[in-house]
Amino acid sequence: MRAKNAKTVLPAVAMTAVSMVLTLAVVTMWLGSAMPWLVALIVGLGIDGGWLATLAYERRLAAQGDHSRTVTAVGWCFGAIAAGVLVAHALTAEASSGAWLAVAWLPIAAKALWLVHGMWERTALTPTALDAIRGIQQEARDEAAVARARLRAEAATETTRLTAVTQAGASVARVQAKTAQSLSRAWSTLETARQGEDTGRALTSVTRPVTPGVTPTWELPVWGRSEPVPALGWAAPALTDVELEGLVDEIRTSETPALSYREMAMRFRAAGHSASEVRLRAAWKRVA
Repeated sequence: MRAKNAKTVLPAVAMTAVSMVLTLAVVTMWLGSAMPWLVALIVGLGIDGGWLATLAYERRLAAQGDHSRTVTAVGWCFGAIAAGVLVAHALTAEASSGAWLAVAWLPIAAKALWLVHGMWERTALTPTALDAIRGIQQEARDEAAVARARLRAEAATETTRLTAVTQAGASVARVQAKTAQSLSRAWSTLETARQGEDTGRALTSVTRPVTPGVTPTWELPVWGRSEPVPALGWAAPALTDVELEGLVDEIRTSETPALSYREMAMRFRAAGHSASEVRLRAAWKRVA
């Protein structure tokens, strides 16, 4: 702590000593021609002594943590008197007036240095407090660095996750597009075959040698939305062709205009009746 105080107190002491020597020398030389040199020496010592006394009192008050505006004002007055003496001597000197004028600011500079030293002492901290402040600052820097690293890591993780999700979504979309395209082509081919005039005859001619005496009616499935068939809690009895035709006609004409085959088939199965698709469509064609 003393080494740090020396950084401000030593320049102030040096500047004060030089100012007092210059003031004593100027007063002795300047007034020595008009009065005995002993009287001039006493005047110079009086100025320097008053300045030194007020400075010592100011330092004593500062050591006690106190301050007196009156003592400070008196000290500045002695500094101003010393500076005034130097300026007056420089202006009246016949030789080297510029050199004397160049050092006339030293008393004011010495007072300013003592002011700086006082401010240094009022704001100085103990090594323990300085260590505590450095520890707090280091802890804050560490926390800020950790927070920045955490934010960067979270941002990188989120970027990786979003990239993976985007790539997975794009892959799923490509697969769905390819599947939809394949299904579209398959159902287009099936629809073309279903609407062909010779499709039924060709299928019948193929199955006729296998089932002699029976000429089934072939119908390919129709592209469209499928509806789930409710599960039956009991086994429905097999319907004869006459009963099947009666049910189909009843369901078909239950509304006006008559229901389509798809709507009729949905209501037929929803009512709990059971029949194969071939028999149901054959009955529909017979009654329609």
